[in-house]
Amino acid sequence: MTVRVRTVHTADLDRAELRAARDLLDAVFEGDFGDPDWEHALGGLHVLVHDERGLAAHGSVVQRRAGHRGRWLRVGHVEAVGVRADVRRRGLGGRVMTELERITERAYDLGALSASDDGAALYHARGWRLWRGRVCALGPGGVVRLPEEEDCTFVRTTPGCPLDPAHELVFDWRDGDVL
Repeated sequence: MTVRVRTVHTADLDRAELRAARDLLDAVFEGDFGDPDWEHALGGLHVLVHDERGLAAHGSVVQRRAGHRGRWLRVGHVEAVGVRADVRRRGLGGRVMTELERITERAYDLGALSASDDGAALYHARGWRLWRGRVCALGPGGVVRLPEEEDCTFVRTTPGCPLDPAHELVFDWRDGDVL
């Protein structure tokens, strides 16, 4: 299988490419990928993997902020990673993640993502670590704990950004699923 990997900012994707990515993610997540999920994937860099049939895999990284130990960190938040059903287990998710990891390591203090049960093994195998501390968000009414995110939030630190799970990670607020 011959594939082409392309990294591109949301602003440089045309309507057809955006539609193809959204359609792929709708299929991958079997109807459990809503408009807020799609919105979370926009505004950053997308990694697109094409094969002879079209778009085979997608992932994006967008900037977020997270407070930790009195400091606000630039977070490369990985979003909307998915591989078309007919080409799963052929390394395309890894190709997407290699590029997203390169971006997070070079441009951000920290990489973070919220993993599905199916995706957790991939991220763990690639060196992402389940966050063992509290996960919170800075909401309209102040800091809100997100216990449902504490068993699926993975992080990948960069040099010079040690994290201490004794202290919470406080992410910026957004509509839909906060993480």
